[in-house]
Amino acid sequence: MPRIAGHQPRRRFGQNFLVDRACVRRIVDAIDPKPDDRVVEIGPGLGALTNALLERVDHLGVIEIDRDLAARLAREHAPERLSLYTQDALRFDFSSLGSGLRIVGNLPYNISSPLLFRLLEYTAFIADIHVMLQREVVDRMIASPGSADYGRLTVMLGYRFRIERLFRVPAGAFRPQPKVESAFARLQPITAPAWHAHDEGLFARIVALAFGQRRKTLRNTLAGLADEVLLRTCGIDPQARGETLSVEQFARLANAVSGKIAR
Repeated sequence: MPRIAGHQPRRRFGQNFLVDRACVRRIVDAIDPKPDDRVVEIGPGLGALTNALLERVDHLGVIEIDRDLAARLAREHAPERLSLYTQDALRFDFSSLGSGLRIVGNLPYNISSPLLFRLLEYTAFIADIHVMLQREVVDRMIASPGSADYGRLTVMLGYRFRIERLFRVPAGAFRPQPKVESAFARLQPITAPAWHAHDEGLFARIVALAFGQRRKTLRNTLAGLADEVLLRTCGIDPQARGETLSVEQFARLANAVSGKIAR
């Protein structure tokens, strides 16, 4: 793999650097950061997006696992402009940065889903999220019930966020060039949800079970938690599969199971 701007891309970190300047401008315009916004960039890499963001904000926080790239960023930017966290974003405590965070990132494809699940833990601290992802992942995030792309990621993110795919990005915008197309998405926390799970741990468990064996019916995947009578009481066909239920139906089901357990 050839060096890029003097850096040898590391496969273990899933490094595909955004190099298309027009795409960078489009991303920053979509984010529309204000000078005093609390922006945090995940995986700044060679700094293409970092530099563009610093033209619009007074201060930027970045999380970079690659120590060589982190050292490079430290040399290029004064600490009063850039707070650098040389850590794994999958283990980073985002609450340590305060509230109103605007999360930005060109996420490595190999950790995109785990990282999105990680960010779910910090919804209360997040103002919005703007991320570059593999197009197929974004398709899953915005999928409708009953479609092949609809799954656990869709439901868990949809419970917390309004999700919008803003635009697609061709593979040629990156170096090294990935074998897949990317998409840029916006996630905004839902402040007044139309549905609410009283026990969110139980909600997450039910969702995981429902999609753990997609070909099985809910009567089978939820055996021991929800019998046919409870499912029908919730307006759910016991022969249905998890992929047919909306986020609201999952929340309603979790509340019914929670009520049953409490009795």
